[in-house]
Amino acid sequence: MAQDYAEALKWYRKAAEQGQAFAQFSLGVMYDKGQGVAQDYAEALKWYRKAAEQGQASAQHNLGLMYDQGLGVAQDYAEALKWYRKAAEQGWPSAQFNLGGMYDKGLGVPQDYAKALKWVRKAAEQGHASAQHSLGVMYAQGQGVAQDYVLAHMWFNLAATRGDKGAVKGRDFIAGKMTRDQIAEAQQRAREWKPRWQF
Repeated sequence: MAQDYAEALKWYRKAAEQGQAFAQFSLGVMYDKGQGVAQDYAEALKWYRKAAEQGQASAQHNLGLMYDQGLGVAQDYAEALKWYRKAAEQGWPSAQFNLGGMYDKGLGVPQDYAKALKWVRKAAEQGHASAQHSLGVMYAQGQGVAQDYVLAHMWFNLAATRGDKGAVKGRDFIAGKMTRDQIAEAQQRAREWKPRWQF
């Protein structure tokens, strides 16, 4: 059938008003993106919160994002951290990546590279390209982990295959610091890598 945001909005609203968490999340997305309705961050926030309070991980992530970026609400890193953590603990890769970023930059928490590494790795292991790129940077710089060009190259390579253009540059740069054997090992590891889903 043809895409029809107005019709989708009508049915999501009916289900959302009956407390269905996925419908509440979907209604939040429509208000957030302005799909079939005028963009309204306050309304998006309301529906995300309803779904998030029922434990819906994607809504928890999006609610964290709104607090992180100050969309429809005052920027509040403590609230962002709280919602990202709830989604991250359920295995939501984008929330894990964003939570890692907060620890990396010390936003709402003391800067902690070990915790940043933990959360970024969880997202990277699920195939999150930006997290894989970040993990490559961490290994290249020895940030929160022992410097390891082979692992840096491997993670950059994995992110690059998922379309991360910055990872291509990182991989090519780090290759200039490596031996042929190290590059071959990194490429082999990238070929053998499999995602580890956490849901």
